[in-house]
Amino acid sequence: MGIQQDIQQSKFRNEWQKATINIIYTNSWLEEKMKDFLAKEDITSQQFNVLRILRGSQPKPLSTLEIRNRMLDKMSDVSRIVDRLLKKDLVEKRVCTKDKRLVDVTISAKGLKLLEKLDARNDDMDAHAKNITEAEAKTLNKILDKLRG
Repeated sequence: MGIQQDIQQSKFRNEWQKATINIIYTNSWLEEKMKDFLAKEDITSQQFNVLRILRGSQPKPLSTLEIRNRMLDKMSDVSRIVDRLLKKDLVEKRVCTKDKRLVDVTISAKGLKLLEKLDARNDDMDAHAKNITEAEAKTLNKILDKLRG
């Protein structure tokens, strides 16, 4: 199906408007797929994003500000997300030794195990993009980068 059928709209102002709406619609569609993917582990996509950021920075801890700067969703309340991950024992939080006003956040062993479990299912998530070839995905990435450029 195309965007016209998906949202039952036959006319667009121009191709740029159609592309913008298509990107927004596709983003929502992918977010639903990600939500379903993560639901089995009882974490949100924002929590998943924080865990991946922390794993990528290992062994260096990150402040909540540094995490926010790396987030996919810049509007996320990182402090709240970290507190929820802390309650699930997926992260560890300590007062920063260099600046007592900040906290250092690191991923815990339990958080790493959870990501390993999810990594084993990456093909399930990747399958949602398999309607396009790898070459098309590369082109799409270039176009999206150019759009934001």
